[in-house]
Amino acid sequence: MVATFTVLIPARMASSRLPDKPLADIAGKPMVVRVAERALRSGAARVVVATDSTAVETACRAHGVETVPTRADHPSGSDRLAEACERLGLADEEIVVNVQGDEPLIQPALVDAVATLLRERREASMSTAAHAIDSVAEFTNPNVVKVVTDAQGLALYFSRAPIAWWRDGFADGIRALPEPRPLRHIGIYGYRVGFLRAFPALPQAPLEIAEALEQLRALWHGHRIAVHVAPQAPGPGVDTQDDLDRVRALFAAAGA
Repeated sequence: MVATFTVLIPARMASSRLPDKPLADIAGKPMVVRVAERALRSGAARVVVATDSTAVETACRAHGVETVPTRADHPSGSDRLAEACERLGLADEEIVVNVQGDEPLIQPALVDAVATLLRERREASMSTAAHAIDSVAEFTNPNVVKVVTDAQGLALYFSRAPIAWWRDGFADGIRALPEPRPLRHIGIYGYRVGFLRAFPALPQAPLEIAEALEQLRALWHGHRIAVHVAPQAPGPGVDTQDDLDRVRALFAAAGA
């Protein structure tokens, strides 16, 4: 049985590449509502959209999706989630899963897996997910975040660089992938609420600033992140108009 947990979906209207992204129509419903509907198919006891936008609140309310208001001046997503936990009255020992508001094809089973992993791994403050990379182009793309783990499935490092480096195989350039396959990080996170409350107050880490990866702050300060390795890549997220067109086509093909 999946452990009880809460899904938090942060939604802001500040996207520069795709204006008003949370409200983008996908088969007749706003994208943030589509994300919430997928999350509601998981074992979550509660799915809540955390937003500073009255327009997002109104759209969610029209479709029966719970919201919690948050401030507009948060410097990071984790700050917004921490405020949402306070407003919802969640206890330190509870688990929340952060599902991004631009993932309308997120698999409910992946949400469950991230929550269950954190419940089982008491030594970890966070959990996340990854999948095996299957192309050199993906491996070398700095917009694709990679992760390496230890023997217990705990994250050692996250990077935009190609890691781990195959010393002999890459001597003449990266033309093939090593075995086992490198792992691509999937941007879904489970948190213990007590850790999430404390996280925004931790000083930024030099590695976090260099890589622009907030999860490196947790590792820098000695916290452990458990990694679920999914059998396949998740459905595409939405960052650009091309991404949105692709997702709309997938919904249309599925008759959604």
